[in-house]
Amino acid sequence: MLVKYDELTPVQKAAIALIAFGTEVSAEVLKGLSDNELEKLTVEIANMKDIPGDIEDRVIQECYDIFLAREYISQGGVDYARLLLERAVGTSRAGDILKRLESSLVTSGFNLLKNIDPKQLLNYIQNEHPQTISLILTQLTPQQAAGVITEFPPELQSEVALRIATMEKISPEVLKDIEKTLDTHFSGSAFRESRQSGGAKALADILNLTETAAEKHILQTLEADNPDLAAEIKNMMFVFEDLTLLDDRSIQRMLKEVETKDIAIALKAASDDVKSKLYTNVSERVSIMIKEEIEFMGPMRLSDVEAAQQRIVETIRRLEEEGQIVVSGRGGKEDVVV
Repeated sequence: MLVKYDELTPVQKAAIALIAFGTEVSAEVLKGLSDNELEKLTVEIANMKDIPGDIEDRVIQECYDIFLAREYISQGGVDYARLLLERAVGTSRAGDILKRLESSLVTSGFNLLKNIDPKQLLNYIQNEHPQTISLILTQLTPQQAAGVITEFPPELQSEVALRIATMEKISPEVLKDIEKTLDTHFSGSAFRESRQSGGAKALADILNLTETAAEKHILQTLEADNPDLAAEIKNMMFVFEDLTLLDDRSIQRMLKEVETKDIAIALKAASDDVKSKLYTNVSERVSIMIKEEIEFMGPMRLSDVEAAQQRIVETIRRLEEEGQIVVSGRGGKEDVVV
């Protein structure tokens, strides 16, 4: 463990902060990290031993400074944040804090759109280039983006969806250009972090909230153009833990299609909420049988458990496509089973 604060890497500082914040806070933070980030951070946490108190204090203070600066920026921008920070901690330290944040800040008007009706936004962007439309949709909430994309003509739905799915990181310069246009049209300004914008997960989140007719058309078009990408998006649209989104009738219908052994294997790595959802939809005898099966199996490879979960997910996707079950939160009259 390094004892000189200036020699600590950002990852080491993050590890020290999470240790200081405690397990509950740290667990919430770790949930939002990518696999690569999670691996790097957990390795550092595991290697942390006997952290000097003065170093821990300085890391916590730096975290506090950054959180405070971000709060000020969200309230009134960088200049407003600089003014308040200079009053609070002095000109030199305020400059240091903002410099650390400089690379992750980008002016953006997208936050202005969070309260705008999707139909109003549709009127504004429908004549833009599909790439511009795609970029804007990735900056909205999935609910808003779904509301907009549902209203597009089928051919535009497909083109925009493909661009979202294959989009990678957005440069701050591109965001600034679009932000200027948004400012002109909607007035005002805001700040947010530069982040991963498009990709299969972004499109999956949107399609999860899109009306069934539009979703089916988009996926069919993607399957014709890029079968692997379409399969990846489908898998992301419903994961095993989303079983809690099924109503009791749908759970019971699903259980008729899957083997009890697969249920038992899948539940070995399931959350308590998923277990409760399944157990309440089977008889007491079946519930006891599944629990005994899990206990009898003993330790299993995670890959085998995930394979069983995926088989169940594929069954759910098939039943939903056939209109036999409903996933809560999906939009449109075509989701209703009568």
